Amino acid sequence: MVWLQGGALAVCLFMIVGLLYVVFRQGMATFWPGPSLQVRTHGGAVYLGEVVREERYRPDPALLDGLPESARGPARDALAREDGWARRRLIYTANFDLTQTHHHWVSDFEIADEERPEWALVIERATNDGRFNGVPVAFLIDGKEVATDPADVWAKFNEHHGPVRQRFQRRVKIEKDQGGAVSRREEEARLGLRRAELEHGAGSPEYAAAASKLDEVNDWAAKEHDRLNDEIAHLNGENARYAMRLAAGGQQKMLPLADVVRAYPANRVGYWGKLGIYTSRWWEFLTDEPRNINSEGGVFPAIWGTAAMTLLMSLVVVPFGVLAALYLREYAKAGPVISAVRIAINNLAGVPSIVFGVFGLGFFCYIIGGSLDDLFFRSRLPSPTYGTGGLLWASLTLALLTLPVVIVATEEALAAVPRSMREGSYACGASKWQTIRRIVLPRAMPGILTGMILAMARGAGEVAPLMLVGAVKLAPSLPVDSEFPFVHPQRSFMHLGFHIYDVGFQSQDSESAKPMVFTTTLLLIALIATLNATAMLLRNRLRRRYAAGQF
Repeated sequence: MVWLQGGALAVCLFMIVGLLYVVFRQGMATFWPGPSLQVRTHGGAVYLGEVVREERYRPDPALLDGLPESARGPARDALAREDGWARRRLIYTANFDLTQTHHHWVSDFEIADEERPEWALVIERATNDGRFNGVPVAFLIDGKEVATDPADVWAKFNEHHGPVRQRFQRRVKIEKDQGGAVSRREEEARLGLRRAELEHGAGSPEYAAAASKLDEVNDWAAKEHDRLNDEIAHLNGENARYAMRLAAGGQQKMLPLADVVRAYPANRVGYWGKLGIYTSRWWEFLTDEPRNINSEGGVFPAIWGTAAMTLLMSLVVVPFGVLAALYLREYAKAGPVISAVRIAINNLAGVPSIVFGVFGLGFFCYIIGGSLDDLFFRSRLPSPTYGTGGLLWASLTLALLTLPVVIVATEEALAAVPRSMREGSYACGASKWQTIRRIVLPRAMPGILTGMILAMARGAGEVAPLMLVGAVKLAPSLPVDSEFPFVHPQRSFMHLGFHIYDVGFQSQDSESAKPMVFTTTLLLIALIATLNATAMLLRNRLRRRYAAGQF
């Protein structure tokens, strides 16, 4: 029996370590830049890109019939030597706007020749077209070619790309910050008019004052929008002067420099250059917003949303779970009602998470949120404020989901406190509540924190309920910002778990999204481990503090 138990433990550890190894290995390798390979097939097709995968397979003999006569014989001989097996490579050609595809499988027997072009550039773009692979042909300023040699084109790119991106970021900041502030003031004035109509009527002096204020704000906003649009047009016009033309697969493409996030000559970059690109990509991944339909860029909004939701969920579930466990363990008398409550708690732990999502949508969003909108946000109706999914309702829903975990763990921790400690406290004249507050709870705190750790690990990885109560593919703004009242728990948010689902199963390019799935999974594991490690450190400190008092 001992050997059976040890073997089962070894198998479990092997599976856990194996899973972590695969996620770590695949996730850490995602951003390392590889060389660009150009292959020319016997049919005349040219593919340029990074080899992302290769495999051995048994090709259909009919595929060889499409080869030229001069290549058909050597291909059959090669297959015969390998007992019918052949190698094929998946090339990430990108250039979706030219070819309407991202990847190409190329078998060895299809290749007429292959090389690594010295000046093959990998271009990461800010548009939803994704990457572009090509060889620089010309650099243009004001529509005129100022460089045609690849080395000169690359030098011109490095000279002008930095200022162009600075102007691009400035334009984005104007649109998001200044333009957003003007739009918010317009919206506040419009809501003020609607509020005056609902509270005082359309013919009241208050309504007339609100209408006058709305006209004043609209006049001011029109001037501000004109000023901001002129500034944005100036920045766009300056950036439009610079472009680069590249050749790829017999076609040419003009790329404005403002659309280029990052570019590098894949076959000329040394180890330290690759390390710089790798570091830059990781920094972008951790601090920036997603782009290219979530398959590139960063996941900072998802990191923030996951951490905020988990912490808010913990702040809600721990007090309620501890209070419920205290009543059940210390105050309630055994009976059919308490037995039914314990059975309900145990059954609640086995309810599918999507059921909690449906409950959260119906109770929190539609009933409570709809009531709040009717009471406090009537002027915004029919657009809901709290009557739809958001960070607050998602946290409360997951708090309900993890409540049984905290209750059970807290009850076990309370039961583990020696009865002699309670009796000693009573003998000194302490009341029941004083005994619980000063003797029982401090010594049960490590067990309570264990329940919180389990709840955090469970809640942070849930996805199904969040799809109904607040998590979205792309959140335009964070629930915390510089706009009064600074905290907006009604806003939707991004979540790493939902981001993994979206990238892995909703992306138009599953092959390109696959590495991002592993990297985001690695980040989610690291985030949960960090939160749990913090709670464990606190638990260990409390355990050492009260270890001497156990008897």
